[in-house]
Amino acid sequence: MTHYTPSPDPEPPHPIANSPNPEINDRPIGDNQPNILTGESLIDLRLYNQSNFDRGRPGWLILVWWFVQAIAFPLTPHPFNGIRSGLLRLFGAKIGSGVIIRPTARFTYPWKIEIGDYSWIGDDVVLYSLERIAIGKHCVISQKSYLCTGTHDPQDPAFGLITASVIINNGVWIAADCFIGPGVAIGANALIGARSSVFENMPASFVCMGSPCRPRHRREINKSL
Repeated sequence: MTHYTPSPDPEPPHPIANSPNPEINDRPIGDNQPNILTGESLIDLRLYNQSNFDRGRPGWLILVWWFVQAIAFPLTPHPFNGIRSGLLRLFGAKIGSGVIIRPTARFTYPWKIEIGDYSWIGDDVVLYSLERIAIGKHCVISQKSYLCTGTHDPQDPAFGLITASVIINNGVWIAADCFIGPGVAIGANALIGARSSVFENMPASFVCMGSPCRPRHRREINKSL
């Protein structure tokens, strides 16, 4: 007796998980195959041009800084805050007395950064300083927070760059993993709760939190402690 063994069905395409569009699959898009993803792009990144953006220093010096930050910062032990502050000052940053800066903190253009006396910059903090970032005295910028001075025009087909300063006034605590957007000023002694996203100015002496961040109640300081 002859036994018939059915051949397996051809392997079905692998759609992207949870995709509402069954035509989208997980094949990579390349120059030699059609783009099967749907919708016409209203943005043409070939038009992007930031030639009018002033980085504040010549390109060779920026490369030197990036090399110093990538090599020297991680090699300095935690207690050696003076060395890290000195390197930042060498490249034009204005750093006050008694400032604590962790080795994993990152500064895009130090010559656009000011940090007041006795402030703390935590682990993995990013100061994306396309424009001025000013941090006052006795401020705490906790780990993984991102201070961002750059964005793009969502209505510009060339995705034009927009920059604006970030101002953190005296006595502010920005808790862990916060995002502070371009053009934001945070009032003195405000507290920004963990993982908040701040897109507008926050008032002085308030506890603020959420995404988007909103003032919740006044920040009370117990001076008897």
